Amino acid sequence: MANWYMLTLVGQDQQGIVAQITQTLFENGYDLGEASMMRLGGNFTVMLMISHPENKNGDDAIAIIKDKMGLCVHSVEVSGGLHQHVEPNVRVTVLGTDRAGIVAEVTGVLAEQGVNIVDLESDVGGTAQAPIYIMHIEGVATNSTDDLVDKLAPLNRDGIEIQVMDIETLVG
Repeated sequence: MANWYMLTLVGQDQQGIVAQITQTLFENGYDLGEASMMRLGGNFTVMLMISHPENKNGDDAIAIIKDKMGLCVHSVEVSGGLHQHVEPNVRVTVLGTDRAGIVAEVTGVLAEQGVNIVDLESDVGGTAQAPIYIMHIEGVATNSTDDLVDKLAPLNRDGIEIQVMDIETLVG
């Protein structure tokens, strides 16, 4: 059984980056597992699970395009854990004036309330003079959304608004 590696690549956002990375891995005999890829600022980040029959970690294949595309590459062995998809049941949205500590404060309360975060995305909009912070969190909560709203309420200050909603999942 092949080992799994988490391959992380970061480079300047450019057209075709996903196609070149995945084609190179395919041509070199790699299987792809779960992946997350997105633009962050002017950069593009790729995190993907890969495996190879010879337990290679991807460095050999990516070396082919690393310099040409200006990629920073990191690979680490991980447990496969495939086919264990977790369905989030709560979504937390944070909007407001950008300031230091928002992520730490919100995620700290969620951790205290036993929420397992499965996805967090954030962005900074507005202008340099009036930045707006936007964060979307999806997770698995054991407490009710009403409980989470109560615990997050003290953070609704200084131009920050936090919304909590149930996610209805249709499975089957």
